[in-house]
Amino acid sequence: MPPSKNAKAAISPTRAEDFPGWFQAVVKDAEVAELAHVRGSMVIRPWGYAIWELMQAELDRAIKATGSHNAYFPLFIPLSYLEAEAGHVDGFAKEMAVVTHHRLEADPENPGHLRPGGELAEPLIVRPTSETIIGKSFAKWINSYRDLPLMINQWANVVRWEMRPRVLLRTTEFLWQEGHTAHADEGEAREEMERMLDVYREFAEGFLAMPVVTGEKSAEERFPGAVTTLSIEAMMQDGKALQAGTSHYLGTSFAEAAEIEFSDREGGRQLVHTTSWGVSTRLLGALIMSHSDDDGLRLPPSVAPSQVVIVPILRGDAAPEVAAAAEELASELRGRSFGGAPVRVTVDGRDRGPADRRWEWVKKGVPVVIELGPRDLESGELAVRRRTALEGKPESVGREEFVAGVEGVLTEIQRGYFDTAAARLESRTARDITDLEDFRRWFEGDEGDSTMGGFVRAPWSEAPESLPILEELKASVRCLPLDQQLPPGSTCVLTGKPAVVEAVFGKAY
Repeated sequence: MPPSKNAKAAISPTRAEDFPGWFQAVVKDAEVAELAHVRGSMVIRPWGYAIWELMQAELDRAIKATGSHNAYFPLFIPLSYLEAEAGHVDGFAKEMAVVTHHRLEADPENPGHLRPGGELAEPLIVRPTSETIIGKSFAKWINSYRDLPLMINQWANVVRWEMRPRVLLRTTEFLWQEGHTAHADEGEAREEMERMLDVYREFAEGFLAMPVVTGEKSAEERFPGAVTTLSIEAMMQDGKALQAGTSHYLGTSFAEAAEIEFSDREGGRQLVHTTSWGVSTRLLGALIMSHSDDDGLRLPPSVAPSQVVIVPILRGDAAPEVAAAAEELASELRGRSFGGAPVRVTVDGRDRGPADRRWEWVKKGVPVVIELGPRDLESGELAVRRRTALEGKPESVGREEFVAGVEGVLTEIQRGYFDTAAARLESRTARDITDLEDFRRWFEGDEGDSTMGGFVRAPWSEAPESLPILEELKASVRCLPLDQQLPPGSTCVLTGKPAVVEAVFGKAY
């Protein structure tokens, strides 16, 4: 239902009332995405897909800058490819969709119905990730050390059968990019793994205005078949973590399974060392839960399909003049730049009340909305409303002043989103919890209590007996931070045993 004229229509429920429900409402009201048609699958609507396209373009540029090239590989993977990498298949076995037949035929026992026909000689797996099938191609393409490094990226969809779907966060089919590289030695492969993690960190913090913690995954959280997994972890407004990107060193096990060998400089045959890395449309969910409020979506200008929306007030005899002025203003703004590209401007002249139009764009997270009417033309002033400042009257700014300073306005909004999220990450990361009693209180008290919950950064023994405690609290080791700050003689916050590493603990999506 559209909001009534001159009345603010807030999201229901609010974040405080029901955070998961609020998230679903924001996604729906902002027309970002929806679960539809096939259980666990989603439709990404035009506004949401425009956000994804901006994210994709920026990340694609950064990936290519590292030396990777885009390619595309088949959606269907022969079962035998996965069986060759036992650790990998075990990690995905329960999530795989399997194709066993290649046609439909009439069912003689049920007239008017169809049944599968033409059983395949070998079942095909619908791509859950592409290490195995890309490895088979690498084996054909790599023969000599001169062919290395080989660095490939793929933008694609993947399928992982999801039993508890949540739009953008856990869906059966989702979009992502997955990078796969092959190197002559371990050192070079690990450098690539670390370089890509930094690409993801810069993308999250600089483009999405979303601060992250970088670290290594524990053995229990590691990517199936990987030797090392690194990740970026973001904190949502409810204090929960969302894994926002991963980068893996796979060693030589995938190369051995796919027989990816090369002749080294001495003429010997060696296995390549491989990496893989990726982010997905979960980042759209992270973006929403990081920045939005009880009025709807809030978008950093970098990812806003429209950075400025002009709402002309088209009434009476002045309507043609106002409409022309709105288009002229839009043209002037498009002549300015933000982030190295022209400012993205929309003129919303639809036959709807200005309040209805304005609040639709508020819910969609547009950074700046300008209302333009006959009085504004007379005064030479603009009624400017920033998405970060909805209370009270709009700001009155001279037209020339606003056009000249629009880049600064957008930069300030972008920085403000990051600063707010960074302050939350800092304030809700406990660094002084030293015993199990306080650890339990932190995680047991976070539901509905805004003073508790978030991350705990504390010493950890990696002892197996700590895992049941985490499972009981529905928490996990999010990562072992790269900037380790483990004091000598530290004891584990969970077991009291000597600590071997500092860990970041949290509940997660």
